[in-house]
Amino acid sequence: MIREKKGEHMNKRIELLDCTLRDGAYIVESRFGTPAIKGIIKKMQDANVDIIECGWLKNNDHEEGSTFYHVPKDLEQYLYHKSNRSTYVVMIDWDRYDLEYLPPRDGKSIDAIRVVFPYEKFREGIAIGIKIREKGYKVYYQAANTLAYSEEDLVELAHMINEVHPESLSVVDTFGAMYQDDLDRIVTVLDKELNPDIKLGFHSHNNQQLSFSLSIHFVEMLTKSSRGMIIDASLCGMGRGAGNTTTELIANYLNNKCYCNYDMNVIMDAIDMYMEYFQENYSWGYSTSYFIAGMYCCHVNNIAYLTQNHRTNAHDMRNIIQSLSPAARKKYDYDLLEKKYNENQNRIVNDENVLAELKQVIGEREVLLLAPGKTIDIEKDKIKAYIEKNDPLVIGVNALNPVYEYDYLFVINSARYQYAREIYTQQFNRTKKILLSNIKTEPEQDEIIINFNRVVKFGWEHFDNAVINCLRLMDRLQVSHIAIAGFDGFKHKYNESYADASLPTLNPDGKWDELNEEIADMFEDFCRTTSTTMEIRFITESIFNKK
Repeated sequence: MIREKKGEHMNKRIELLDCTLRDGAYIVESRFGTPAIKGIIKKMQDANVDIIECGWLKNNDHEEGSTFYHVPKDLEQYLYHKSNRSTYVVMIDWDRYDLEYLPPRDGKSIDAIRVVFPYEKFREGIAIGIKIREKGYKVYYQAANTLAYSEEDLVELAHMINEVHPESLSVVDTFGAMYQDDLDRIVTVLDKELNPDIKLGFHSHNNQQLSFSLSIHFVEMLTKSSRGMIIDASLCGMGRGAGNTTTELIANYLNNKCYCNYDMNVIMDAIDMYMEYFQENYSWGYSTSYFIAGMYCCHVNNIAYLTQNHRTNAHDMRNIIQSLSPAARKKYDYDLLEKKYNENQNRIVNDENVLAELKQVIGEREVLLLAPGKTIDIEKDKIKAYIEKNDPLVIGVNALNPVYEYDYLFVINSARYQYAREIYTQQFNRTKKILLSNIKTEPEQDEIIINFNRVVKFGWEHFDNAVINCLRLMDRLQVSHIAIAGFDGFKHKYNESYADASLPTLNPDGKWDELNEEIADMFEDFCRTTSTTMEIRFITESIFNKK
């Protein structure tokens, strides 16, 4: 049973560190705003949180409302009254802050500095900490990607830490790739080798939905030890990529199971007052993409690059990350990543014969492209009447609809291919398919493969719009008359955009207006640069129809 002594821990060995303002800085580019910085620090100290990580030290001048500080004095404006109950810290990257800027500690702002260093640079990182301590600050070390350390490495790390004798050394699951046995291996060695009065910490990432569980396991491992421990967490799990252990969850666990006394009402107030805005306007936390990062011990910047620049689906993302060497996955070489992306997409096939056959099949016929917009349901009678009167060759674009019969299904996305195959199996089987080589290179029955690079044109974030790419294919086949239905334009709600509300989304960022603008620009570019005299007629209303 928890003993209700406000402001006092019953378990002195456990410390909770809230890193919302530091790890969350990745999400908001450090711009929390002055009220949120002040408020979160105040709420955390009022909630009896032991260590409050207030942000980063950087070489650049401080901007008001940012948690990137140039010197400790920049932080003073955000502190109401420092609490003796809490320790105030900031973090530095071992090689990204010039210690010439760091003045001696005066006690008015930060008490300690956390030094994070990569696996290959722990000796250099430890040396930086020594210089910081000489200026009067406590030092906490963060061993990034601790999973990479062998037992011999861990022993060497512990012995070097013992010589310096900092406040703590933290295990860091940088890529969210740890399982319990990994944490067992690391903590067992460090607990044995570290001096008993050096605290051991744990900073997790939630790529595999294990962050909270591993934090609990970390506490349980050290329960029988006399060593002090530090658990990192952030409000609502806010942090880069998949985020972190959540402060509210781990605080409640520590209260109930470890005789700690964090004020949950104050923590809830912090969420209500300061976190709801960030939750509504920014994204973080578990996703399939960040699970892939955890699978392969991959730096989250690689995932962000593929998502933001190519909107890569999970299947392709896994193949691309898997194609990187283990060493390359832990870095973020965007040129290499772009090369691997193109290799994955531009799987070359010999498509000259199938192009010639497809051109012969179409001949002089008009082609009707049935895109998946909602109007193909709303105006189905009009579309069917058009088909009856004009007898066009009907091509479904990236989706099937049971209302229609198609001559071909044109598919550019593997998720849409699998969806059509599994949900509309009979219709899929009786329809011939035109697939791009990013989906597969070996055709099955009634499939033809066209090289991906024949129909895509880079220069836009959403370059893989299926209607635009299908139009480029029709242009190569010298089709002169095109009719389009269902090329409506995206609404702000996903299920208002498609005739099939369950169709897999191809725009996970939800920026519908930007997407519409880019598609309009690509369509105009196509109309300007088409190599043939192509007449395009819209059967249904479209925001892209500008005559």
